[in-house]
Amino acid sequence: MRAPFQILVLPFRSSPNGGLEFAAFRCADSEFWQFIAGGGEDQESPLQAAKREAREEAGLPDSIPFYPLQSSATVPVTAFPTSTTRWIAEGIYVVPEHAFAAKADGVAIRLSSEHTEFRWGSEAETTALLEWDSNRNALWELSQRLSRNTLD
Repeated sequence: MRAPFQILVLPFRSSPNGGLEFAAFRCADSEFWQFIAGGGEDQESPLQAAKREAREEAGLPDSIPFYPLQSSATVPVTAFPTSTTRWIAEGIYVVPEHAFAAKADGVAIRLSSEHTEFRWGSEAETTALLEWDSNRNALWELSQRLSRNTLD
């Protein structure tokens, strides 16, 4: 059963020129660009859900480092039609979105059917692609933490 929270995973890697790149994904059902997103299942923690979604949507192994970010947002329950009625009956009107960075150096991304393509890009290139403010905010935070070496 879907848990009342959402996760966001921002894959990043060192680029060949020594900089950083971030992977954005084009959704198959809506054509917009975002990071890996999904919901928790049953009794999963947000980190467990982030690792599962990253594995299912992009083939990222659980063994790569995942880092919790401070960035957070809320999503109206109406974005989840199969859970809306149940959650409202429980007094839940918005669900929190938890963001995680995933260090994907040397990892080949394998797309699921949820996405039609992905792109590695600089912070500026990736920001320009992203549809949602929560994704842009999390990317800004990740970029700042990486530039200041404060990700851990």
